[in-house]
Amino acid sequence: MVRAVPALTFTPSFAPIPRSSPDSTLRALLTCPGYTTLRVAALVFVGNQVTKEQTLRAELDFSEGDTLRATTLAVRIEANRRRLFNLQLFHQVLCEVACQDGRLTILFSVQERWYTFPVPILSIADRNFRAWADRSDRWRRVDYGLHLTRRNFRGRNENLLANLQLGFNRKYELFYEAPGYGRRRRVGVGVGASYYRARALDYATVEDRLVTFRPEDGFPIERRYVTAGLRWRRTVRLLAAFDLSYHQEAITDSVNQLNPDYYLDRTRREYLNFSLSGVLNQRNTFAYPLTGRYLQAQLVYRRFLTAAPPQLLARVRYARYVPLGGQFYYSGAMQGQMRFSRRFSYADNRALGYDVLVRGYDPYVVDGRHYALLQQGVSYRLFDAGRVQLEGIASSKVNTIPLALYLNTFTDAGYVSTPSAIAGNRLPGRLLASVGVAMHLVTYYDRVFTFEYTRTLRGQGGFFFRSEFPI
Repeated sequence: MVRAVPALTFTPSFAPIPRSSPDSTLRALLTCPGYTTLRVAALVFVGNQVTKEQTLRAELDFSEGDTLRATTLAVRIEANRRRLFNLQLFHQVLCEVACQDGRLTILFSVQERWYTFPVPILSIADRNFRAWADRSDRWRRVDYGLHLTRRNFRGRNENLLANLQLGFNRKYELFYEAPGYGRRRRVGVGVGASYYRARALDYATVEDRLVTFRPEDGFPIERRYVTAGLRWRRTVRLLAAFDLSYHQEAITDSVNQLNPDYYLDRTRREYLNFSLSGVLNQRNTFAYPLTGRYLQAQLVYRRFLTAAPPQLLARVRYARYVPLGGQFYYSGAMQGQMRFSRRFSYADNRALGYDVLVRGYDPYVVDGRHYALLQQGVSYRLFDAGRVQLEGIASSKVNTIPLALYLNTFTDAGYVSTPSAIAGNRLPGRLLASVGVAMHLVTYYDRVFTFEYTRTLRGQGGFFFRSEFPI
């Protein structure tokens, strides 16, 4: 006789777990009256079973022996607590401060996350869900496999990433990222390799939609590359990178016949990418920011080893987050791209609708050299349970869930500039705009799930689901 095994159950307790203890700084000042400066006598870290203490110390802007001003002590402590939290290695970071005879003992208590994620791959083989749903062969355009991530490798905030993807598209990848070495962890490296081939290829744009070629057998496109680069980081808030990558790409003769401009009348090409990028991230939290600012810039020079003109790409993005009072928050972002070359292949002439889009225009792509995009939104916090405790699960790495819900209204506007648009494509050179309302759920391991209704300037509307914070 087979006995039924009871399923694991848990009951969420909606008593929020404290996020920090700001009162400890006030108590420390009260126990050391009359001191205008205070000396850091000891730094103590607890809860970091995997994370090396050196990794945590490198994020702080003070150490033992430094003196801190009493008038700005609370602000300084909170800023450093947020630095540790924004490493995105911990569920929560608490800080306690004690003072005796002008000497400070500062204790940081961290609750570590789960760092190894073997995640099964079951995904659609298209740009977004709407593009996939519009395909007649949608159920064949599915990828499966295993995505393995090891965060905080060796306890030094290093990352290992491996992909084994089968199904419609094949992808085999391995990457290693070390943000910094040494006592101050200023200089790091990144290396990786990727091999990809697909059973179908979007080879042209007609009426602002991608046209797909799928042969009876074989793979119409194949890509492989290796990359290596240097990283420089002042803190988790200020990063820079230089990368060099070598690429090999090939398409079949059939693709070249369908669109000779895909690789400029070639079936193979090789090139080197030289990339310089920087990030200034001064947001209060990286998952769903409510205050602060964000700046990202990138410059990429592409040198072909085949007979094709070189390219220069410049991208920039700036975002601002402002509390409006009460439970209201404003977010706004501007970003743009400029591409320069004597001649572009179809594969390189991409603007909106690929990695970046005007919300609501999901079924379309807009090809071109340059684009500008403006996004704005106002969020109202409907619910914030802090960190929900799950009863029945012992591990602290998975038994607490952050849970917050926001109502959001937004507007987007974008424009793509190109010297010559292909006949029949109406969106290049026109204003793209939309308005909408959305619900944002902020939860487990920095996940943000968005369900929105959007109405475009063209009079089209629809519901969309996204798995990231759009601004």
